[in-house]
Amino acid sequence: MSSTQSPWPALWAMVIGFFMILVDNSIVSVATPAIGRELDASVNATIWVTSAYLLAYAVPLLVTGRLGDRFGPKRVYLTGLAVFTLSSLWCGLTDSIEGLVLARVIQGLGASMMTPQTMAVITRTFPPTRRGAAMALWGTVAGVATLVGPLLGGILVDAAGWEWIFFINVPVGVVAFALAWRLVPDLEKHGHSFDLLGVALATGALFLMTFGIQERETFGWIGLPLVALFVFWQSRIRSEPLVPLGLFKDRNFCLANIGIACTSFAVTACFLPFTFYAQASRGWSPTEAALLGAPMAIVMMLVSRPVGRLVDVIHPRTITVVGFSTGVLCLLWQAVLLHDLHSRVWLLCASMALLGIANACMWAPLATTATRNLPLSSAGAGAGVYNTLRQVGAVLGSAAVAAVLNARLAAHHLPADSFGQTGGRMAGDDLLPFARAMSESMLLPAVALALGLVIALFFTSPDRTPTPAA
Repeated sequence: MSSTQSPWPALWAMVIGFFMILVDNSIVSVATPAIGRELDASVNATIWVTSAYLLAYAVPLLVTGRLGDRFGPKRVYLTGLAVFTLSSLWCGLTDSIEGLVLARVIQGLGASMMTPQTMAVITRTFPPTRRGAAMALWGTVAGVATLVGPLLGGILVDAAGWEWIFFINVPVGVVAFALAWRLVPDLEKHGHSFDLLGVALATGALFLMTFGIQERETFGWIGLPLVALFVFWQSRIRSEPLVPLGLFKDRNFCLANIGIACTSFAVTACFLPFTFYAQASRGWSPTEAALLGAPMAIVMMLVSRPVGRLVDVIHPRTITVVGFSTGVLCLLWQAVLLHDLHSRVWLLCASMALLGIANACMWAPLATTATRNLPLSSAGAGAGVYNTLRQVGAVLGSAAVAAVLNARLAAHHLPADSFGQTGGRMAGDDLLPFARAMSESMLLPAVALALGLVIALFFTSPDRTPTPAA
């Protein structure tokens, strides 16, 4: 890329696809009750629509970041965008929960090819002193997607059916492909080998842990020895490892990766109980339930830009501690609100606005802190590792909250399949027990953010020496 060429048009072109991925996540959350009802699926089977996508998204990130280094981020991004768009069409056309889960797996593979390329392009085209502003755009896009996704999902589900939450991706994907083809530059390629045994170990470990946690099967713990074996193999492999363990010698990179896993775990885990509470216990429509999330998205959009500027000039510990501590307080507050069938709407909205501040102070600052000191030749690998751990957090958050939801429903003498069979609308004596099960489930993401808060206390001041962009 020419030193005189602005990197912003390329970034804007790529974040359209990134925006589509994020919208797809939030759209599916608000459509979960409708999917469970119309496909006659239990709450656990319905959550697999999310878990399968996140699992297929997470595992290939270890490779797709390297693919971007080897074949160029533009080519890999466009391939992933095409896969994501076509599989979205497949999702909308399916008529069974099993078919939808399979289509979501393919969709996750497409998303995994796209995400690291956006982050790698930021690292390779923006100098370190300007990456905070670029990551602020990334955070703003996440905020807009968080606002648009649930609202659009609620409107589409109410007006046309859950299938249209996937059909909407098709025209957006076509436009995103055309813009990226024209505006994203062909960056220098770096040769890399691929560790297939490492991929197999990582895939097996994540699948076993996810399945074991969500289905409450004891053999899921077999995944932990596989994780240990994967790390050992990465330390011994003579060719290029799938995860360059040397990257973790940078304390901030190491801590930011743990921090983003905690953040992603919590964000994924908190939305499902909140959505179930709104639609099942309070009887609100998908659109009405989605409006509760609007304050979070609006506040996140407003706060992300100034936070992005601050990241470039102040210690990363300051912002992330504010984000994590605010998030913990917010989720504890929401647990109290969800315990009552008559909590005021303005209090629920206020809690979501507070969560918007927390998100703005976690997502972009963690990403900037993780990548600031990476060598340019490792941009793809670093982005792949970071985004993998972000998605691993989401996978485990989805699986864990499914297990907790089922456990709390059982504790309140509610069958796990009653949610899907009643179309997401509880009635009579089941209303309050269901609400309290959702309230108790909110403590899980609060614990995850508390762990992130402890991690953030150990950030060090980053190297701010200017280096040229690629």
